[in-house]
Amino acid sequence: MRQKVLVLYLANSALDAPTVAWAVYDGTGETRPMAGDDDQAPYRTGVEALKDGWRLFQAAQILPHTRGDEFDLAYLKYEFFFEKLVEAAA
Repeated sequence: MRQKVLVLYLANSALDAPTVAWAVYDGTGETRPMAGDDDQAPYRTGVEALKDGWRLFQAAQILPHTRGDEFDLAYLKYEFFFEKLVEAAA
């Protein structure tokens, strides 16, 4: 078995929020895409990824903004990690 990892950055902390950025890492070696290679996200929401068999294994900790930081665009706060185990090619 090999692991594929999908990272979705959502517009807010809800899994049904729109995807704003993404990255895919393929441990099978079948593909080598870069983060956000495609024009469209692989899934519109985290719920869509769950419905397609991806398993959620980490979500960003929700921390309150300190005064003034609510307008900081230096990072994407709502990060969700998913995995899918795939049978390795012989």
